[in-house]
Amino acid sequence: MAQRPATALLLAAGRGERMRPLTDTCPKPLLQVRGKPLLQWHLEALARAGCEAVVVNTAWLGEQMEARFGDHFDPAFRADTLSAAPQTTKPGVKLRYSHEGRDFGGALETAGGIVRALPYLADVFWVAAGDVFAPDFVFDLAAMAAFAASGRLAHIWLVPNPAHNPGGDFGLSADGLALNLPKVANATSRYTFSTIALYRRAFFEAAWCGIPAGNPTGQKAPLAPLLRAAMDAGAVGASLYTGRWTDVGTPERLQQLNSDPRPTP
Repeated sequence: MAQRPATALLLAAGRGERMRPLTDTCPKPLLQVRGKPLLQWHLEALARAGCEAVVVNTAWLGEQMEARFGDHFDPAFRADTLSAAPQTTKPGVKLRYSHEGRDFGGALETAGGIVRALPYLADVFWVAAGDVFAPDFVFDLAAMAAFAASGRLAHIWLVPNPAHNPGGDFGLSADGLALNLPKVANATSRYTFSTIALYRRAFFEAAWCGIPAGNPTGQKAPLAPLLRAAMDAGAVGASLYTGRWTDVGTPERLQQLNSDPRPTP
């Protein structure tokens, strides 16, 4: 049976307080990393993987995101030239925007934002933070198919702990389950959540999440409590990603990335 085309949500609604003054006039996902907007690295990787549609949630300066990328993204063209293209059938990835700032006055946090965007996502979908740089990550269709067949609610990618998060977030069992560390006494390894994950639509419906479908009232809700509850039920898989990964959370980290001489894809 042919796989359904992949869909994804890129989280781009944060204010980027620690990045000020850079983010006073530019949303963090549009800051330049090696000559491209940070968000574009994910868009290119999703396009290479055959992703059909991407939702971008926005809040702070969200109109700049839509103005930059338009309604389609084709990696064969520079993002800043797409809006000038003739209005014919466009190649590449279809883009939608969930404007949380415009609709509700601010960001809805991760779970609230996912539920708001859920009507535009497939039964199984990717999520990644738009302010994370992971140029080696592959949004693999085989990984998506394996997750869909697993029956689990989520599959997250963990990374070795960076200097700014030495204690990590979650554990990883030998059989590929994510562990809720505060409640798992025998956990021997801690890793940091990369923000990159696959989710099942059912995870954000009534049995697990109390937000009404489509989040019509703009309820704010974090993701971590949902993940921890699902981990306790053995319903979250995990993999360790050891490629390049940076949470671009400070001007210093952005400068380090732009000064790194290593080539990128």
